[in-house]
Amino acid sequence: MTPQIMLVLVIIVVSLILFATERIASDVIALGIMVTLVLTGVLSTKDAFAGFGSDAVMLIFGMLIIAASLMRTGVVDVVGHLIFRVSRNEPRRILAVLMTSAAALGSFMSHTGATAFFLPIGIGLARRARVSPSRYLMPLAFATMLAGSITLVATSTNIVVSGVITQYGLAPLGMFEMTPIGLPILIAGLLYLYFVGSRLLPDRAPVEVSAAELSQRVFLTEIVIQPNSSFVGKTLAETALSSELNLQVLRIVRAQVGTLSPDTSLRLDANDVLLVECARSEILKVQQYSGLDIKANVKFAPDALALNEGHVAEVILLAGSPFIGRTLRGLSAREHYGLQVLAINRYGEPIHEKLSSIRMHLGDVLLVQGNRSNIDVLEQQGTFRILDSLAREEPPDTRRSRRAVAIFIGVLVASALNVVPLSMAALSGAVLAFVTRCITPEEAYRLVQWKVLILVGGMLALGKAMEVTGTAAFLAQQVINVLGTSSPAVLLSMFFVLTVALTPLSNSTAAIVMLPVAIRTAQQLGLDPRPFVITIAVAATNGYLTPLDHISVMVYGPGHYRFTDFIRVGAVLTLLIFVIVIILVPLMWPPFK
Repeated sequence: MTPQIMLVLVIIVVSLILFATERIASDVIALGIMVTLVLTGVLSTKDAFAGFGSDAVMLIFGMLIIAASLMRTGVVDVVGHLIFRVSRNEPRRILAVLMTSAAALGSFMSHTGATAFFLPIGIGLARRARVSPSRYLMPLAFATMLAGSITLVATSTNIVVSGVITQYGLAPLGMFEMTPIGLPILIAGLLYLYFVGSRLLPDRAPVEVSAAELSQRVFLTEIVIQPNSSFVGKTLAETALSSELNLQVLRIVRAQVGTLSPDTSLRLDANDVLLVECARSEILKVQQYSGLDIKANVKFAPDALALNEGHVAEVILLAGSPFIGRTLRGLSAREHYGLQVLAINRYGEPIHEKLSSIRMHLGDVLLVQGNRSNIDVLEQQGTFRILDSLAREEPPDTRRSRRAVAIFIGVLVASALNVVPLSMAALSGAVLAFVTRCITPEEAYRLVQWKVLILVGGMLALGKAMEVTGTAAFLAQQVINVLGTSSPAVLLSMFFVLTVALTPLSNSTAAIVMLPVAIRTAQQLGLDPRPFVITIAVAATNGYLTPLDHISVMVYGPGHYRFTDFIRVGAVLTLLIFVIVIILVPLMWPPFK
């Protein structure tokens, strides 16, 4: 083992630890890896920066813009209304149509985007069918993941895989090359979710029965006892906070005293700030009581953001949102975004901190108020997704929807027929979207998930380092030493399991770390690397066992799920996919040259 190999292995281990702890943003970790490789002399600046100009990054960039144009022109909204008509409000029929529709859309666009689009639709369908959202949201998320192996553009992980293997002299993945294995996985997975998995789902979330009955999920907010309040001088037991408003007081903050425990015998003072948990409808009742107010409204009372003057909406934070990782104090949402965050909901994790100091996470549900059109604009920019969007009456702007669909189909056809490379087809489609005014450059650049591009570009440098230093060949030799000349099925099984184990950190990271080792192992044994590439590509899209995947995080809170729910439903699904891969991959991509 050379010093450079040892250094690369240390960088890999440290980066995996950082990805697991999530104390540093994933894109920052990727940039740090790239800088470290250059400063230590492992890579030249040219090799380190080459990832950002790779076909993989350009393809992701182009497809993100095209997907944004489909959202912007209302194409996906039209799909949602079609689902309403087809499902006929029958719970089991809704489940089937919702999963099938999500999988169909997820086959040709980012499954993160597909899940973000269908999430409020799924909640609205559950409300209309009088069933718990937990019955629909996990199958919805899993359906979009299952579609990840249908086409090359279904997930950025496939594009990353295609880009990495070209560094080893292998042909990039074709648009539909993975379809022979992806289609059986999708069909088997959907059947499992419909007949078995859906019956393993919990029914703990409250049923939302109408658009008028706003969400009853539990939010965290702060209310202030005004000097003229009748509550001043009373104990918590003597007030109506619990009996009439159903507010659960978690702590009390008193000026010049600090934090106090919510003892029932404690008497309230003027200007006390109460951290409370309550349903959304109860938050809206607070101002009906003289002398009580939401802290955000007290601070900004002179402005037009008063609760009775602004539009109130529930929103969920998506991947790439500028809110993620920020505190409410540091975000300055009112000044920068023209809205006020009234309350926050985070299932599975108790929050007893001061509201302004809570660092927001992916999947958090916020109760916000502000100008309605401004909230809609922020949704279009990818800042968040409105969960009550089904109650909105404005029809989507579909004037340029046909152009957007035509461009999208043209990109797929051009790449499938090998008229031009897929990356060039995607960039051409992005240019056409701009020229035909399906989306403006300003809108597109706001909607593009730059973190994804930075993560991929930075991690490609690590893949390059594993090759030039011989780290991939070294690890491949260790695999051979342990397993000997085992059958290809055993090797494929090992790489599948190891890749799945790494996916909670990052799908792309799992693929980039495992691909060099798998390719070198196959080459040293005289086997065709292609089946190993396909196996890792499929395994890297598996996020069924934990709610740590970005897709699962998005439905974790709204579905009222627990960690064990994903294990219970996802374990069998992962095993099913494993069996399909081990049986079909060697048949469709024979490992023996």
